[in-house]
Amino acid sequence: MKRLLLALLLTVASAPAPAQHEHHSAPAAPTTESDPPAGHRSTAPRQHEGHGEPVQDPHAGHAATAVPGEDDPHTGHEMNQTQDPHAGHGMAPAPTVQDPHAGHHMDAAPQPPAPPVGPPPPEALTGPDHAADAFHGSAAMAAAREEMRTEHGAHVTWGLFADQLEIGFRDGGETFSWADVQLRYGNDIDRLWIKTEGKAVFGDGIEQAEVQALWSHALDPWFDLQAGVRQDFAPDPDRTYLVLGIQGLAPYWFEIDATAFVSTKGDVSARLEAEYDQRITQRLILQPRIEAELALQDVPELGIGAGLSATELGLRLRYEIAPEFAPYVGVQYERAFGDTARFARSAGENVGGWSLLAGVRIWF
Repeated sequence: MKRLLLALLLTVASAPAPAQHEHHSAPAAPTTESDPPAGHRSTAPRQHEGHGEPVQDPHAGHAATAVPGEDDPHTGHEMNQTQDPHAGHGMAPAPTVQDPHAGHHMDAAPQPPAPPVGPPPPEALTGPDHAADAFHGSAAMAAAREEMRTEHGAHVTWGLFADQLEIGFRDGGETFSWADVQLRYGNDIDRLWIKTEGKAVFGDGIEQAEVQALWSHALDPWFDLQAGVRQDFAPDPDRTYLVLGIQGLAPYWFEIDATAFVSTKGDVSARLEAEYDQRITQRLILQPRIEAELALQDVPELGIGAGLSATELGLRLRYEIAPEFAPYVGVQYERAFGDTARFARSAGENVGGWSLLAGVRIWF
C-alpha cells in the first residue's frame, strides 16, 4: 500500500504544470531569435542584450495572435467597460428657476400729481403789504425802502463829457471843432441833457454852432428817448428846431445817436452818428466814427440841399492817461453831396477833403 501511494505522488510530481491564463484564447505570437520554439514553456530567465540582469517575461508561453507592426499585450483579452454608477437610477430633472414676478401685474411708475391751476388762496392776499412792518414798524421800514430806492437808481447825478475837443489841419487853414460835448443831470430813468457842437476856422470865425436842451427817458437799460429843442447860432440866419431822437448802445457796443429836427420854418432834417471803441490795450483805444446829415428839402439860405447833404468819416487813436483825460490823434474826411455841394461851389468853398486831427477827450 505504501508503495502504491509513493508511485502516485511521483506520477503527479513528474506530470507537466498546467498552462497559465487558460481562459485566454490568444493564438501564439510570432517567435524571435530569443524565443523558445512554439508550444514550449520556457522556464529559463530571459536576458536583455548587453545586460547581465535576468528579466522574467510575463507573457512567456502565451499564445498571441500576430499584429502587424506592433505587439498588443492585451490582444485577445476580454476588457470590461466602465459602468455608469448612476445607470438604472431614477434621477429627477433639475428644478426650473421660477420668476418671482411671473403672473404678477406690473403697474407703470406713479406719475406726480399735476400742479394746481387757479387763483391763489385767499390767505395769500391777506396781511400787510410789507411783512417786515410787523416786526420793525411801518415808519422805519418806509424810510429804509426809500433809501434803497434812492441808492439803486433814483439818486440824482451829473457829469460833463467832451468826446471831441480838437484842432484840424487841412488845406485852406486850421480849424477848431467840438462835438459830443454833453452835460447830464438826473437819475437813471429821467435826465436833462445839454448838448453842443460846432466848428470855427482860425481867422474867419465860427462856421457852425448849435446847442440842444433835451429831456431823456430810459426805454430800457441800453437806449434813451430824447426830446427837446435845438438852437443854431451860426450860420446866419439862425434857426430853432424841435428835436426827437434816440441815443444808446447798440449790440456789439456801437454807440448810436439818431435825431430828427423840424425847424420853425418847416424844414425837416436828420442826423445819424455812430462810433465804436476798439481797445488795443487797456489804455490805447482806436475809435472809428461816422456822421451823416440828411434833409427833406432844399434850404438855399443855409446852403443845404435835399437828400444826403454831407458826411464825415473819422478815425481817432487815443491814449487814456486816466479815464477822465485822454489825448488823441486822427484823420477825418468830409464830403458834401448833391445840391449841398453845388451851393458850396457857388460860395467858393471846398466840397470836401482830408484833415489831420489832434485833440483831447475829457469828462468829470
